[in-house]
Amino acid sequence: MAGRRVNVNVGVLGHIDSGKTALARALSTTASTAAFDKQPQSRERGITLDLGFSCFVVPLPGAEPGTGDTQLQVTLVDCPGHASLIRTIIGGAQIIDLMMLVIDVTKGMQTQSAECLVIGQIACQKLVVVLNKIDLLAEGKRQAAIDKMTKKMQKTLENTKFRGAPIIPVAAKPGGPEAPETEAPQGISELIELLKSQISIPARDPSGPFLMSVDHCFSIKGQGTVMTGTILSGTISLGDSVEIPALKVVKKVKSMQMFHTPVTSATQGDRLGICVTQFDPKLLERGLVCAPESLHTIHAALISVEKIPYFRGLLQTKAKFHITVGHETVMGRMLFFSPAPDNFDLEPTLDSFDLSREYLFQEQYLCKDSMPTATEGGDEVDRKADDTPGGQCPRQQWALVEFEKPVTCPQLCLVIGSRLDADIHTNTCRLAFHGVLLQGLEDKNYTESFLPALRVYKLKHKHGLVERVMDDYSVIGRSLFKKETNIQLFVGLKVQLSTGEQGIIDSAFGQSGKFKIHIPAVACVLVTPEPSTLVLPPFHEKSGTEDFRASFLGGLSPESKKILTPTLKKRNRAGRGETTKQEEGTERPEPMQPVTLSLSFKRYVFDTQKRMVQTP
Repeated sequence: MAGRRVNVNVGVLGHIDSGKTALARALSTTASTAAFDKQPQSRERGITLDLGFSCFVVPLPGAEPGTGDTQLQVTLVDCPGHASLIRTIIGGAQIIDLMMLVIDVTKGMQTQSAECLVIGQIACQKLVVVLNKIDLLAEGKRQAAIDKMTKKMQKTLENTKFRGAPIIPVAAKPGGPEAPETEAPQGISELIELLKSQISIPARDPSGPFLMSVDHCFSIKGQGTVMTGTILSGTISLGDSVEIPALKVVKKVKSMQMFHTPVTSATQGDRLGICVTQFDPKLLERGLVCAPESLHTIHAALISVEKIPYFRGLLQTKAKFHITVGHETVMGRMLFFSPAPDNFDLEPTLDSFDLSREYLFQEQYLCKDSMPTATEGGDEVDRKADDTPGGQCPRQQWALVEFEKPVTCPQLCLVIGSRLDADIHTNTCRLAFHGVLLQGLEDKNYTESFLPALRVYKLKHKHGLVERVMDDYSVIGRSLFKKETNIQLFVGLKVQLSTGEQGIIDSAFGQSGKFKIHIPAVACVLVTPEPSTLVLPPFHEKSGTEDFRASFLGGLSPESKKILTPTLKKRNRAGRGETTKQEEGTERPEPMQPVTLSLSFKRYVFDTQKRMVQTP
């Protein structure tokens, strides 16, 4: 090549039949083996079924003479538009640096246009909106219609990170698919200039292990098997060995090309075809190729989570979602958790996970429009929204994802969760959340080897009543446990009385779920300057000018005993017939005022011994 080409990847996304492939064809000067719907199935159905790759080359903006970088190669990633192919769209979007959202100017935003916009917000930083098919507008009203659609799109983008993104009208294939090739596209040179002005040359890092996202694989008779894709990290050279993790094989690189041009090396961000010794290409339709032993297969993962606001459903623990990692989509079961409530305002950490901290279990992802409410019932009560300070939402939330089948992926890769089983004909967003994979769990027995170290806890709150007083330091409680509960597991835990005392569960009392609570004595030391007019308690010591007076306080206070002691009241049966003098003098106990008990503790979700823990 005459000087090195700097490659950037531009995604071409939009609703089906918006003219994405025609636009890619109009822009491109070089096509890959998978460009422009070359597959027989695509031609038969007349729609894009797979990712297509093509490119055009322009002078590199701002290139300094003598640096060797003289050309900008714009690789167009033509994504399908049909709703059923969203897995392919997500896979393609994860390798792009800029997105072109293609809109049929006669129809405006459609369901998959909106989904593509959501994917763009997750996957890239810059957007260009292309209003295609302007040739279908009546010539006399064309500009007015373009202006109207431009304003609509500007309003649509207002609440996204792409607010103020440029919008440009074009006609990629005037007259439609059947029109003769003599019809010249409209607005393409202006679009190229716009792309040149919008493209930021990404910083490419040649260090780190080689990793490539493969999107197509095919054989060439007499040469070997070719894998085409985009380099995600590192560098590759002729003669290097690469691993295909899905096949558990290592192959040597025989030759390499970038859009039919032979090269001897390539680096992060480049679009590349690698020819290796023969293997069955049907075994690797899509996937990853890497430096040997640099990638591992995982069975579960800890990920950061951010809900996509357009998703109308709840993100609930134990729910299953379609989890897309690179080009791979598998089912995964979720368990959501957040920082402990006093850490809700901590700055998010996007590239690591701290196993030394404690985390609060969540029945679902917490956001302002779906804060759960406290529920009661059963032996134990999980407090949900009530455990969050002032109903706040944490700044960062995480999830444990357990995959139904193992996946191979790098650390810190993009993760997208979807509900792809939703009806594609309804006007709803199927993309539920996105995040970053912070830690993969490689051990198949991770539930025993890793999860006990993950300190995710549930807050438990139980409520009961004091039934009666035994003595100054003991009461009997009830309604805190069921009859069949093993109260011995709770012995030693602290309970709070509504009268203010704190007690300790001492033992079971009978067989009906009642229990004995001990109200301990507390040593109290009073320090007073001389002269003292206080009556000396049992222990007294003098030192200098101060008196040290110690006493033992505790047990039930006189006020509490009064509340807990039934009062006696004389019966008065006058007016109900004749009574004896003995009956008139009888007394009956009035019920004591109800005193409630509360028991709060933590239970760690992955603790194999299911212990109950109370903070001091």
